[in-house]
Amino acid sequence: MGWNLGDTLDVCEADRDGDGQVNETAGEGEEVDETLWGNPKTTKAMFDKLKEYGFNAVRIPVTWRDHTGEAPEYAISESWMNRVEEVVRYAYDNGMYVILNIHHDGGGDPNFGAWICHAAEGGAQKEEVLARYTAVWEQIAKRFQNYSDYLVFESMNEVGFDSLDQEEGMKILNEINQKFVNIIRKSGGNNEKRHLLIAGYWTDIEKTCTGNFQMPKDTIKDRQMLSVHYYTPWEFCTTNMQNTWGTKKDLKLMQSKFDMLEEHFVKKNIPVIIGEYGVGRNEEASCNYFIENMVKICHEKKIASYLWDNGQGAHFDRETLGWRTDGQLEALQRAVSGKEYQVKKEKN
Repeated sequence: MGWNLGDTLDVCEADRDGDGQVNETAGEGEEVDETLWGNPKTTKAMFDKLKEYGFNAVRIPVTWRDHTGEAPEYAISESWMNRVEEVVRYAYDNGMYVILNIHHDGGGDPNFGAWICHAAEGGAQKEEVLARYTAVWEQIAKRFQNYSDYLVFESMNEVGFDSLDQEEGMKILNEINQKFVNIIRKSGGNNEKRHLLIAGYWTDIEKTCTGNFQMPKDTIKDRQMLSVHYYTPWEFCTTNMQNTWGTKKDLKLMQSKFDMLEEHFVKKNIPVIIGEYGVGRNEEASCNYFIENMVKICHEKKIASYLWDNGQGAHFDRETLGWRTDGQLEALQRAVSGKEYQVKKEKN
């Protein structure tokens, strides 16, 4: 069972609603901190409770763009790096697997700080992106080089290049992913053999399976995994445009996506992680039914899945440490139990 510490260490000063204005900013002279988007400060007690619930793996998204200095060093703020490590250790010291990444540095709001997306512009812009990417990952790799295999590095989050056709965009993504592997492998310590999570194109299942996506070359065998996300249908998973889910057509579509992943990657001995999946605030029975079906399918195909949880009104209450939606935690626990059973939709 995997879980995301969402909207926390991945916060940044950004145009989150697309109106051309930054939504939240740190106070004058203050550094952006993990509470910027409304979540409480992360505590060890949160991870203790999650482990008690049965979660043995967490993804800790981190955005670095508000905490790095100027070129060419792109030095990461010591206070930010220390806090990231402190939160990582809450889970790591608890015997949980931890995924650490570069998150909103990728794209979405290039006019407000996202920078990896500028690689699509080519020339000097692309070289600047690669230099910054190298500098940031070198610093992360150095700080965490002696952590065991319970710590996994993920190359980036939801990156694609819509200003280019998909084939050209995929080439750039492949190049950055290869750069990622090269940086980590040269950085010493356990990084020479650390498991690495390689981001698919926009972390989209169909685009990654049907395009010219390539897993990077490596200096060690069997230490790479594919990272994709699952929010299908978008109208149900992230909005209130579709309030219910669970028709035969819905189930068939879900099954087809994971069959595709199995055919293109799992059967070729390339492990797959669903780094994010989730549901909007829709009909409770439909949300639970979606989650249980998806996680069960993944578990049967040996695909690990990580629930996206942005904290505020979502799944795990970070203040009371309770689970907000009745029956949902039990659905997750059943889905990974390994028992053969037919998922049933509860009545509201």
